[in-house]
Formats: sequence, C-alpha cells, structure tokens
Amino acid sequence: MSGMHAASWPGGGMWITVLAAGLAATYVWRWLGVLLVKRIDPRSPALLLVRAVATALVAALVARMVFFPSGLLAQTSLATRLAALGCGLAMWRLGGRKVEPSVAVTVAVFFILQLLS
Repeated sequence: MSGMHAASWPGGGMWITVLAAGLAATYVWRWLGVLLVKRIDPRSPALLLVRAVATALVAALVARMVFFPSGLLAQTSLATRLAALGCGLAMWRLGGRKVEPSVAVTVAVFFILQLLS
C-alpha cells in the first residue's frame, strides 16, 4: 500500500471527508463548551432541563436494552439482564452514586450469570 494516496484508494476521498466532518462536528462543540463553561450556571433552568433530558435518554436506552434487546443480547434471559441491572443499581446507590464501579459490577454480574447458565 506504499505510495498510495486518497485519490488512488477507492472511495478514499469520501472516507477522508466523512472523518473530517465527524471530527469537526465533535470538536467544535467541545471547544465551545470549554470556552463557555465559566459563563454557565449549573443550576440554571436551561441546564437542568438539558440534564433531565440526557438522563431520560440514557434511562430509556437502558430499559430498551433490558426489555427489548437485539442481537446477541436477545439470546440472554430477562432474569439475567434484570439481575445484572439490579446489582448495578445497588452498587450505584450504595457506592456513592459513582458510574464507573456501577457499570463494572453490572458487566461482571452479567458475565458471571451467563457463564453459570
């Protein structure tokens, strides 16, 4: 593949354009966030609404994965998915509302129950 550039790679120009557009769309918002973060009141009604909508979206996606799974997840039992979710929620509640340990517990319980079934 030495000596090849985007023009000689089939569809290469398209993929470079897609990659550049994706990076621009992502990083423009991140940089705007960095520049504007000092001006935003975390308790403002607008930011509370954004937080509530984001939380609702995550909750809806988790519920969809548990109750209406697709792909390989659909081959697992509802009991396994609910047990893993319950353990993760318990870890979140008892562990100081920290996301990372809760996700780790959820995944570990899910895999252990899958291995045992």
